[in-house]
Amino acid sequence: MVIKFKASFKKNFDKRIKSNRSLCNKYKQRLLLFMSNSNSPILKDHGLIGKMKDFRSFSITGDIRVIYQQESEDIVNFIDIGSHNQVYNQ
Repeated sequence: MVIKFKASFKKNFDKRIKSNRSLCNKYKQRLLLFMSNSNSPILKDHGLIGKMKDFRSFSITGDIRVIYQQESEDIVNFIDIGSHNQVYNQ
């Protein structure tokens, strides 16, 4: 699996996640899990609805989400990361 990181994802990761060591470590764990088994129930992966219907989301913690878009079978674009309110209320 190839993961592409959009500029918006990188910016929000640096602003919202990077300074929190515990959250950063959790993100790394979930990223490895996503890459090895994106269907793991731990990730709580799901399709989105409404204006975000072309995207999917998985959980880092109870409130922190990664928004992504499946480009092809082997390519995924990470779009955004942050709390539920930060990523869904834009």
